[in-house]
Amino acid sequence: MAHHFICPNCGSRSTATDRSAGLRDTPRGCAKCGFGFLFELLDDYYPAPDAAFFACDQEGRVIACGRGAFELTGLDDEQVIGRPVRDVLGLAFQNGDDPVATVLEWGVRALDRPVEVRAEGDLPAQATADLFPAYDADGGLLLVLTPVR
Repeated sequence: MAHHFICPNCGSRSTATDRSAGLRDTPRGCAKCGFGFLFELLDDYYPAPDAAFFACDQEGRVIACGRGAFELTGLDDEQVIGRPVRDVLGLAFQNGDDPVATVLEWGVRALDRPVEVRAEGDLPAQATADLFPAYDADGGLLLVLTPVR
């Protein structure tokens, strides 16, 4: 069975028959850009070319910013990493929903969620959020924000 993966750094998609690198429980890394870990997808996923990637730990703190993050938010990695993703990006989901908490708690995907992004010092931007849980022992999530045009 092939597993689908996506890199939070460059957005590259790949498939593999094994979820880890080698015989150890080491996470699979990106063959294209060398990033240290990939997110597994339950099926193939095609992000938009201008999508922004944010990898978060099990507490919802940003641990990596990928392709498109600066273009969407105007924030450098140093301004974002280690901070709660909801706060630093000013995420406001429709109806007061919190898919970040849902994905972290239940380990389920949340796709096509309309969201307003109010990154620090930036004008509000409308986006669509796709959230994927990390399927490893550490937990966490991948947040992909696609600007609405």
